Amino acid sequence: MSQFRPAITVTALVLLATACTPEKDLASTPAPAPQPITNSAPYICMLVPEQAIRLVTGARGPLAEKTSGNENSGECRTDTTSRPLKVGWLNTGDGTSHEHLDFLMEDRRRLYSRHGGVTLPAQLGDGLAAYLPNTPIAEQPYRVSAKFRCGSKDRMIDIYLAQVAKGRDAIQDMTELMRIAQKRYGDLYDCTPGT
Repeated sequence: MSQFRPAITVTALVLLATACTPEKDLASTPAPAPQPITNSAPYICMLVPEQAIRLVTGARGPLAEKTSGNENSGECRTDTTSRPLKVGWLNTGDGTSHEHLDFLMEDRRRLYSRHGGVTLPAQLGDGLAAYLPNTPIAEQPYRVSAKFRCGSKDRMIDIYLAQVAKGRDAIQDMTELMRIAQKRYGDLYDCTPGT
């Protein structure tokens, strides 16, 4: 038995040394930076790039859309199981007054502010982005809304998302989606946002 003791001791030391040696392959590496959102066709709900929605929400499969309304007032949603996107728009005229748009924006401001809403950059008009979990509207808790001038009319756009993919900055992404939606709105309806 005594002749096996040195062999056991040497084997134990080799195992201990191996166990304490750091593995370079196990070192953590920083996650890659999220891919930026770009403004490119095709569009979902006329205003939002399909590729951007897929990138931001992680949506897979077909994104069939269902639209109702007209240039002045309407909404569009992706008509799939998870309903990753809803877009609404409204402008003054045809029975919608400046006061009504102000009332709607103030209502959104109160709600978004209660949930830590972030004010959008001034060039996007009067708007906020927020995450509203555990509310009656939790089906699409990521929300961004803005009232802005385009041509001679005040306009309002709402963008609601069901989810944001892991690793994405929801507020930054929603702000960029609003920027693209306003530009696209101006292109479609021959007005310049901010004027």
